[in-house]
Amino acid sequence: MPEVVALVDYGAGNLHSVHNALRAAGAEVTVTADPYVVRAADRIVLPGVGSFKACAEGLRAIPHMVEAMTERVHVGGAPFLGICVGMQLLADRGLEHGETPGLGWVPGEVRLIQPSDAAIKVPHMGWNDVALLPHARGSAVIEEGEAYFLHSYHFAADNPHDVAAMTDHGEGLVAAVARDNIIGVQFHPEKSQAYGLATLRRFLEWYP
Repeated sequence: MPEVVALVDYGAGNLHSVHNALRAAGAEVTVTADPYVVRAADRIVLPGVGSFKACAEGLRAIPHMVEAMTERVHVGGAPFLGICVGMQLLADRGLEHGETPGLGWVPGEVRLIQPSDAAIKVPHMGWNDVALLPHARGSAVIEEGEAYFLHSYHFAADNPHDVAAMTDHGEGLVAAVARDNIIGVQFHPEKSQAYGLATLRRFLEWYP
């Protein structure tokens, strides 16, 4: 039987486009707000657009969803992909509209992009390079290329080895994090054309 990918529906905003991109990449996708479905899924994708605070509160508003995700990923070993704010939620906390707790799966915090050059505009919007770090060469999911970004806050990881790829927008910004069976990407695969679809296909074929 084909694997089932649970696409978590918590009012994150980019659900429809991520769903279509996953299907185009070959996934059998179940859009769900049911923690029991998440517990049974083969893979989990957490999308997200908007503010860290709104997304964190929306996710926690679904009874038992965080517990179901945590159990399936950390105990069951299901591959997990966080996209944009879905990646940022992996951090310990976000500082957008005050301090808000994250999932704490990848230690760090999400801070406002504050480039030293006033000519650098925020948000970071548009196509930019995804550059793998040396320890992430040969990554099963993230490869070098160009992807579409749209964000005003960035993931500041505590451990450099959790950072798989960087991009540049007046300063180095985290483009992807990876830890065990967890991947997070700051860019939007669903808006990144061939590069994005290839990233999703690699995630679907990934057995960490």
